[in-house]
Amino acid sequence: MSIRFGTDGWRAVISDTFTYNNLRLVAQAIADYVRDEAGNGQSPEVVIGFDTRFLSDRYAAEIARVMAGNGIVAWLTRADAPTPAISFNVLKKQAAAGIMVTASHNPPRYNGVKLKAAYGGAALPQQARRVEHYLEEAEAQARGPNIMDYQRALDQGLIRKFDPAWAYYEHLGTLVDLDAISTGELRVVADAMYGSGRGCIAEMLSRTRCQVHEIRGEMNPGFGGIHPEPIAKYLNALVAAIGAYHADVGLATDGDADRIGAVDAHGSFVDPHHIFALALRYLVEKRGWKGMVIKTVSTTMMVDRLAAKYDLPLQETPVGFNYIADYMLQNDVLIGGEESGGIGIKGHIPEGDGILMGLLLLEIMADAGAPLHELVADIQQEAGPACYARTDLRLRQSVVKREMVARLTSDAPSSIGGVAIREVDTVDGVRYRLEDESWLLIRPSGTEPVLRVYAEAPTEQGVKALLDYGEQVAKCS
Repeated sequence: MSIRFGTDGWRAVISDTFTYNNLRLVAQAIADYVRDEAGNGQSPEVVIGFDTRFLSDRYAAEIARVMAGNGIVAWLTRADAPTPAISFNVLKKQAAAGIMVTASHNPPRYNGVKLKAAYGGAALPQQARRVEHYLEEAEAQARGPNIMDYQRALDQGLIRKFDPAWAYYEHLGTLVDLDAISTGELRVVADAMYGSGRGCIAEMLSRTRCQVHEIRGEMNPGFGGIHPEPIAKYLNALVAAIGAYHADVGLATDGDADRIGAVDAHGSFVDPHHIFALALRYLVEKRGWKGMVIKTVSTTMMVDRLAAKYDLPLQETPVGFNYIADYMLQNDVLIGGEESGGIGIKGHIPEGDGILMGLLLLEIMADAGAPLHELVADIQQEAGPACYARTDLRLRQSVVKREMVARLTSDAPSSIGGVAIREVDTVDGVRYRLEDESWLLIRPSGTEPVLRVYAEAPTEQGVKALLDYGEQVAKCS
């Protein structure tokens, strides 16, 4: 079976591996998992949503038909919706699981399925393995999916259409101070990147004194020819809009709105590392919050320094918010996040949420009464210096991760760019940690044929030296 779950579900190229037939098989495996979890005599429910990609709405309806064919009530969204809204409604409706049809930030040719657990967050790795087991079992038995006619399922109440937005918005209103945001009277450009976060920030701010202009909010399944990922190279339209509307800040969410990126009034990109650090400082100093801080191995050392300053326990995880969610479920976690822009906070579902973090960033700006570039400079002064970059190397074939890890560990240099290596760890890929607290991480993507090379150092020159070394050794993998 060629279908495997990565860091946050299954993703594949449309009409290649991501076909209706394979989707039905995945849906049946999820249905088997849900029914097994529910036990005999139970009538489980699932929440199903979809993003703006090509055929996502049709794929979601097909999943709902499979759920109905297995006697599972499917709450199907009326229109595209953010992943965090689907996840929250899983918890709100006390459903057994959530299924989101999305390939998140991946290129337009991809689609995928994110599996959400009953607690309203990404399914844990062991839960994904169980779904894979049901897939393998069905293949061995040559067993096809159970499917019900769509109209019949609607008539019997096994498919129920609903709007997930307002329950989700009401909850967000308990996590951010909209009155405080209103006092800032900020001019905001919201960049939906043609994804399913369209309209959300504007609707949340509609009763504030902020002026919001949304760009790239129309339906465009090809995402205008870009990847719907809120990183600098895909945000030229946002930079231009900030200049055109004399905005204070631009907020960008990815294809399914569980990631955040920002641009300041000068048109400079503000990456999730800085958003994470600013949020951590604000939640501790302004709200008086305490708790664990969880970060992935590819996330800035600024978070480590702030956690040490506030005497907060810090834990690192592999890349993927499902690992962060595991800690959020078992511990008192103040904030958890990753370099890609998935960040979540206490009181919310164990899920990254680009809309929530965008609103929280506005609250931070309004409270400080200062522009974003000054806040970034201030956090650099307090917890930096920290310069960061990432490069993605397209692979002709998949890398065997354990072989790459073994080679890069055994061949680890004593220094890079004249700075000695202090430690080599293999939490996820291989990370070289240097004496000046800079680091280089090399790891294969869990969702694409890509080798990712990450680096952070006190200077841009240090980052370049690390990336140059990382690209050189990675190309030999």
